Amino acid sequence: MQRIRLETSTWIYLAAAVLLCILPFIFTGRSIQFLIMQIFIFGIFAMSYDLLLGYTGIVSFGHTMFFGIGAYSVAVMMDRYEPTIFYLIIGVVVAVIIAAIVSFIVGILTLRLKSHFYAMLTLALAGLFLVAAEKWRGLTGGTEGFTLQIPEFLKERVNLYLLCLVTLVLLFFGLRRFTNSPLGRVLMAIRENEGRTESLGYHVLHYRVIVSVVSGVVASIAGALYILSLRFIDTSVFATDVTLDALLMTIIGGVGTLIGPIIGAALIEFAHHFLSDLAEVHWIFERWIILFGSIYILVVIFFPKGIVGSLHMFFTKKRTKKQKQDSKDTSKRMAG
Repeated sequence: MQRIRLETSTWIYLAAAVLLCILPFIFTGRSIQFLIMQIFIFGIFAMSYDLLLGYTGIVSFGHTMFFGIGAYSVAVMMDRYEPTIFYLIIGVVVAVIIAAIVSFIVGILTLRLKSHFYAMLTLALAGLFLVAAEKWRGLTGGTEGFTLQIPEFLKERVNLYLLCLVTLVLLFFGLRRFTNSPLGRVLMAIRENEGRTESLGYHVLHYRVIVSVVSGVVASIAGALYILSLRFIDTSVFATDVTLDALLMTIIGGVGTLIGPIIGAALIEFAHHFLSDLAEVHWIFERWIILFGSIYILVVIFFPKGIVGSLHMFFTKKRTKKQKQDSKDTSKRMAG
């Protein structure tokens, strides 16, 4: 029965992907297409964060360093060399390699610590990357940043849109397979009870480093796509706000679900966009962050496990209740 549900959910996700492919031909406006691309990009970034928080129980405040590594790797490659598909691919490969190396080193050095110490140390490391980007002006342009050219093929908005969508879909199914694998089950066991998992013979640090590397690589891909959509980069890609956005997206959408962070990204990006636009209607909307905070509080109150997690819990309880009722009815008929 479980296998049938998985196949059904896969078809639902594929149908949603097909609908999203059609969307840019229906909504041709530049702003709406850009908004949806940002949802795809931050959906990827939030999924990478969900691997840490949702599946392994690791809280990181420095996840933005991998996002920034991906962004700067591609941006520098596009700026220093010809903006062609070849150099774009080289830039993404460089981003993935650097992110993997950094996440491996950071994991080895910090994942032995308890969660709150790890969170503070990753925040400090992200701060180091931010300072380095501000001081290394010859490479990064400092706080002023720099504009960049992108390959001619991606200057067409629909092509860039489809690239972001295809990347999101491939990474979603890849991470879904990863989390459903035996390795993913071990990660969830670590999240639930680290001591018991270690007593079963699993080396917890090894598994944490593996998920840290995978998460860092995925985050770097999100950073690469982000910079292609903006065609401009500055040190804000290393800002702590980027990590906090991913944290909010994951919590609002549903921790440990993968699809939840994508939904959370959509809600936050749409809320940001439309609440900012409402500033022209009334002065109170100029303080849209207050309204956004209120929405976040309401979501946490009414959906404590996130939107996807709470819906899953609701339907699970409903299904269990129905099964119990059916069992009682069967017992009564047999007794009669």
